[in-house]
Amino acid sequence: MKAPAGTDAPSPWWRADRHADRRPFLAARGRIRRAIGGFLEVQGFTEVETAALQISPGNETHLHAFATELIDPAGEQSRRFLHTSPEFAAKKLLAAGETRIFTFARVWRNRERGPLHHPEFTLLEWYRARAPYEALMADCAAILARAAEAAQTSRLVWRGRSADPFAEPERLGVAEAFDRYAGVDLMAGIDSEGRTERGVLAAAAGRAGVRVAEDDVWADIFSRVLTEKIEPNLGLGRPTLLCDYPAAQAGLARRSPGDARLAERFELYACGVELANAFGELTDPAEQRRRFVAEMDEKERIHGERHPIDEDFLAALAEMPPASGAALGFDRLVMLAAGATRIEDVLWTPVT
Repeated sequence: MKAPAGTDAPSPWWRADRHADRRPFLAARGRIRRAIGGFLEVQGFTEVETAALQISPGNETHLHAFATELIDPAGEQSRRFLHTSPEFAAKKLLAAGETRIFTFARVWRNRERGPLHHPEFTLLEWYRARAPYEALMADCAAILARAAEAAQTSRLVWRGRSADPFAEPERLGVAEAFDRYAGVDLMAGIDSEGRTERGVLAAAAGRAGVRVAEDDVWADIFSRVLTEKIEPNLGLGRPTLLCDYPAAQAGLARRSPGDARLAERFELYACGVELANAFGELTDPAEQRRRFVAEMDEKERIHGERHPIDEDFLAALAEMPPASGAALGFDRLVMLAAGATRIEDVLWTPVT
């Protein structure tokens, strides 16, 4: 890739030489998308398209959205957001009667840029009505295999790490991972109802060599231990399903039936990279509202802003059947299967 004279920056993505370097990754992207779509359709899924403009972009503390104004023919304005996930719309379709759906959704998240992050990217989301969330684990394993076959590779690779996409994924509990890789007893700071104790986790994190700031809440400390100590060890050699998350870290998931401290959530990792996030979906609108309000209170405390709650979504949630759903970072999967090192290498037209 050639840089303009006097700079170290790479040439624009639209320069012919740079595009030629990226084109094999982009060709693999198309093959992988077709292979996954075909697999899901054979499984009885229907591909859907969800609107990008939404009343609420999502209600998570650290998600930052792109906002715009919707103007009706009379000139009346109302605020809308580009969605950070198609989740709310997809669940409304489940309430409407769809039973197995998937979408390759273009989504937008502000304040995100790096080798694995881009402000505009693609999420593959799929949902199974009346299915246990373990069914999504099998889906994830099959999707990895289909992606590798389409990319004509036997290994997923990223920054010197590799994983066998055809191997049965390791299933690892979050508490076990904290103990194994950080020496932290995560459950010691969680009571029988799932309430968390900051001081217990802060002390354990400090002993593990993780920096803890005075204003860090329990969730901040959890995320820092996970990022620094746990994630680099996941999905090495074979994929990892990191499961049984603390309920406090699963705002849209139902509680585990056997342990109120935990929730039906797992994440898929390969080569130390998070690829997918999956839930046994919460369908209690009152509980979901309580969680949304708590998340937005925290967002306002930290970032000085809050996103509106989609009342239509909560109404649909009351009509939605029991379901499980997953969101997979499609661009990241293409990177690992095609051997790219940066997310921009697998995007046809990166945001400049």
